[in-house]
Amino acid sequence: MEDSKDINHYMNRLGAAAKSAAGDLATVSSEVKNNALLYMAEAIDSRRNEILQSNKVDLEKATNKAIGDALIDRLELTDERIDGMISGLKIVASLPDPVGEIEEMKPTPSGLEISKMRVPLGVVGIIYESRPNVTADAAALCLKSGNACILRGGSEAILSNSLIAECLNQGLIRADLSENLIQVVNTTDREAVTALLRMEEFVDVIIPRGGKGLVKLISEEARIPVIKHLDGICHVYIDKDADLDEAISIAFNAKTYRYGICGAMETLLIHEEIATKILPELSSKFLDAGVELRGCKKTCKIINTQLATDEDWVTEYLAPILSVKLVEDVDSAINHINKFGSAHTDSIVTSNENSAENFMRKVDSSSVMHNVPTCWADGFEYGLGAEVGISTDKIHARGPVGLEGLTSQKYIVKGKAQIRGT
Repeated sequence: MEDSKDINHYMNRLGAAAKSAAGDLATVSSEVKNNALLYMAEAIDSRRNEILQSNKVDLEKATNKAIGDALIDRLELTDERIDGMISGLKIVASLPDPVGEIEEMKPTPSGLEISKMRVPLGVVGIIYESRPNVTADAAALCLKSGNACILRGGSEAILSNSLIAECLNQGLIRADLSENLIQVVNTTDREAVTALLRMEEFVDVIIPRGGKGLVKLISEEARIPVIKHLDGICHVYIDKDADLDEAISIAFNAKTYRYGICGAMETLLIHEEIATKILPELSSKFLDAGVELRGCKKTCKIINTQLATDEDWVTEYLAPILSVKLVEDVDSAINHINKFGSAHTDSIVTSNENSAENFMRKVDSSSVMHNVPTCWADGFEYGLGAEVGISTDKIHARGPVGLEGLTSQKYIVKGKAQIRGT
């Protein structure tokens, strides 16, 4: 399938099949969709060892290509992560179905009754790197929200994704649903991505999950609306009124929980009044964990560390590297975040409710937190069951994108034969 004409033909075939299947899904009951999701969970559990073995082969190939520790971490599947996929499918099945949900009717002076009905987007194209669990999470959310999906994972996870997709298709067949509702692109040729981005006849929205280069490329080349985030440059600000023990615990967890996730803290901001009380202990904990620190000039006067450059404040490391800056007050922290952050997730640690409220109102990010590490930014943890990604856009979805983010609304207008006059 190396010829571009063959790939375009193949992708258009996927698109046409997905469009047709999405139309049929509009009349499928919540019960049938939920049963399909539970059958998928059973299939993944029963083929767990096969999935782990396929993932092992993917990992070996990726390691030989030296793709980097962050991507390796995202690529690896464990029993715990497979349990997470299974749990995600079951939770999505238990969530209320948003499709067909109608807002309360509001009468107008003319007597018309106006409301909105929640409806599927149609066909969702999802392009992602590593993270085989995205295959199950994205498919589950798309199915429950009434959408068909075309999934294009990275070449490094081709075996893992293919086997997970087989399990998902088993669930669809068992529930008497079309296999075309969930289709995984079975070629690693990059032309398939290009073709998918131009299939406006069949695909209604594109969701990329991956590095900045991938998301930037897709945003520039897509002829279809894109729900995206470019970076996860997340901050934790430790205020002068913070409980120091809590602050140390939160900052350490925000960075070291997992380096490769987009919610990992990349810059730590500390109120300069408490820096001498907290920095030495924090520095020791980070260094013991193998985290390299890069500090501003004021930081370097308190601890012996590398001087940060301007580039550090705008870098998503996805690695055991952390930039540290001392600030004068909460407003200075807010200004730094809004200038250098990526509008993903930012947190304040403080016992001062006024400072917290100021921070929560002024920081312009998709998730803003108080006394919580940024690594909690996750659709599953937000009660969405799973997520297809975390959007830093302001339209149409923002933050973790779950069932509601995969739907739109249409107006429902009811009347009694009113005629509009001049």
